[in-house]
Amino acid sequence: MDLCHVPASQEKGWYLALMAPNVKGPNYAWLDPSRLYCHPQGLQDCVADLLQPFQGDAIDMVAGIDAMGFILGAAAAATLQKGFLAIRKAGHLCVQTAAQPYTDYSGREKVMEVRTDAISPGLRILLVDQWVETGGTMRAAIELVERLGGVVAGVAAICMENSEGGKWIQERYKCSHCVPPRLQPHFDQH
Repeated sequence: MDLCHVPASQEKGWYLALMAPNVKGPNYAWLDPSRLYCHPQGLQDCVADLLQPFQGDAIDMVAGIDAMGFILGAAAAATLQKGFLAIRKAGHLCVQTAAQPYTDYSGREKVMEVRTDAISPGLRILLVDQWVETGGTMRAAIELVERLGGVVAGVAAICMENSEGGKWIQERYKCSHCVPPRLQPHFDQH
């Protein structure tokens, strides 16, 4: 893996080619962004593209979704000079939490948790994850933020598929993703 190579043409989404395809089967995400996260220019350009639509928007905090969303969310929070909130799978936080059940992209029933003392009424939160496939995980995060009185300032992910759940999120919230329109059908039909 060449962590220094940057192509001469750097159109939006050039770094998507750094993502490794799934070789483990249907219980895993289609593409893995960990190699993208290892590439310094790729990660910087990805974060810049994700945050571009939110320039000038009021954002008080960035929340990343367990687990790959932690990396992208923390990078976005650092870029914005905002705090970072981890939205976790159940059982990992040792503080008082609010919980929300959901069904993930693989059809498994899970529970998402967030600490109850981190979100105050009116706090504007940018939600970040690596991927919105069916929308179940992101929707659980949205419900947690809103239940605690927070405001979803936006939703950002490397890819937002045009699934039923992805469309539900895009119709209700300001969204940002990195997939150019010409490549979107390929990402939707994996």
